[in-house]
Amino acid sequence: MSRSAAPEWGTLALIAACYGAWLAVAFLLPLWLAVPAMAVVAALHSSLTHEALHGHPFRTRWRNEALMALPLTLFIPYQRFRDLHLAHHRDETLTDPYDDPESNYLDPQVWGTLPGWQRRLLSVNNTLLGRIVLGPALGQIAFMRNELRGGRDVLQAWALHLPGVVAVLWIVAQSHMPIWAYVLSVYLGLGLVKIRTFLEHRAHENSGARTVIIEDRGPLAFLFLNNNLHVVHHMSPGAPWYRLPALYQDGKELYQTRNEAYIYRSYAQIFRAYFLRAKDPVAHPLWPKG
Repeated sequence: MSRSAAPEWGTLALIAACYGAWLAVAFLLPLWLAVPAMAVVAALHSSLTHEALHGHPFRTRWRNEALMALPLTLFIPYQRFRDLHLAHHRDETLTDPYDDPESNYLDPQVWGTLPGWQRRLLSVNNTLLGRIVLGPALGQIAFMRNELRGGRDVLQAWALHLPGVVAVLWIVAQSHMPIWAYVLSVYLGLGLVKIRTFLEHRAHENSGARTVIIEDRGPLAFLFLNNNLHVVHHMSPGAPWYRLPALYQDGKELYQTRNEAYIYRSYAQIFRAYFLRAKDPVAHPLWPKG
């Protein structure tokens, strides 16, 4: 194998470690410890799935997809995540209520038609605590509503996904961990991922200024595989996770200029500012476009 075609061994090792941790947590740990530990494993697997769809650790797509054949987080087919996330990478449509599949904003006209209880629920979801607790459920409901309108590609993705879900749950059923506890762990893990996505993008007239930099280098940055340096990822989506910090340090002025200083120093700063307070409105503040 040539040097250019060699896999990223660090990423491959981390994927192997993630699956090993999954088995160890399910089969070896007591339930009180297994639930939070499995939540961390689920969040890491979500981050690794994101790496795989961007072409890591192999250069061939089918090898990366094979590594994600066991959907530890259960709820989103890999192929759907891949297609929707790559569509999200069109910077000119970031935060668009219609064309950005990962936007948390609504068209103000749609917002105005919602009943009061739904508006209150979505407003709570725009606090960090609400996003952690409610975000996975609300996101799944919105996702499934769109999936039901899908075509052949959606059906194919689910047809490939469901046998993997059955395999994951069968393996868990052989362990000491009850299925209900595993599903709870997955939900908690997806709640952890919502910490990363909470303020990744903001409404801004300049598309380059819509993507955040969080200069954290702690455990959450590792769990999210450095995607807290999110503008670096959007500008270099093919760069592996372990190169993002160096890219940021080498081009800090460029990145901070591009995103017009949309910067936080740490996740602790974000928790202090937004744990119980909404950062953004639900209705897109710059919609409709001028």
